[in-house]
Amino acid sequence: MDNHFILTPLFFDRYDEGLAVLAQSDWDVNSPSLPEGDEKIRTMAVHRPLADLTAATLNRMKRPVSIAGDCCAVIPVMAGLQQADINPALVWIDAHGDFNTWETTPSGFLGGMPLAMMVGIGEQTLVENVGMSPFPDQNIVLTDGRDLDPGERDLIEKSNIVHLSNVLDLLNHSLPFREIYVHFDTDILDPSEASAMGYLAPGGPPANDLEKVFRHLADTYKIVAVSMSTWRPNMDEDGRSKAVCLRLLDALIGP
Repeated sequence: MDNHFILTPLFFDRYDEGLAVLAQSDWDVNSPSLPEGDEKIRTMAVHRPLADLTAATLNRMKRPVSIAGDCCAVIPVMAGLQQADINPALVWIDAHGDFNTWETTPSGFLGGMPLAMMVGIGEQTLVENVGMSPFPDQNIVLTDGRDLDPGERDLIEKSNIVHLSNVLDLLNHSLPFREIYVHFDTDILDPSEASAMGYLAPGGPPANDLEKVFRHLADTYKIVAVSMSTWRPNMDEDGRSKAVCLRLLDALIGP
């Protein structure tokens, strides 16, 4: 399946020129005019076209590769998959669990909630906005999720999510026979190799380990969609984080 890139050069509702410059001539760029309102209202206006672009890409028999500044952009990608009648397993590769609710979050950060939202827990406005049906938690693999808030950890442990603390465990994990949607949050990387991240978490796998895992996943030929939440371009003075993250994306989807 040929890849088709969909770039959303925003962090929620905030335009990022450092992401916008990634766009190539054959990419879709999702940067709609935004209404007046708060962050959530404006983010919903970003998500609706992303869902439609994802579905349209799949209907053209191409694989959507979504690049965006935050993990909430996964919600419209999943909605687009559902629009195209695809119900994949989800492999969520992230330093964080993104499984908070308003009751468990210490920070109130919406970006720490999207995986919970997708399974029907907590905040549902963004999910309802794109018409996404609740996703079965037993079809989710989370790795490495090393930086969890206490209440978030409790929710994950009570769920049916498979939590692999070491990303290398994916090499031997029995993946479902169905298609796979892989989400890659770049902050999973060891900060010594990619430090331009908004929410750094100590530790984490080296790029070489992630590359092995990504090539393994690519070799299954099951990947139907990929999304990447990016580094912070304004923090990446030497371009090192960008280089390693794009290298890893290439390993996952093919250059």
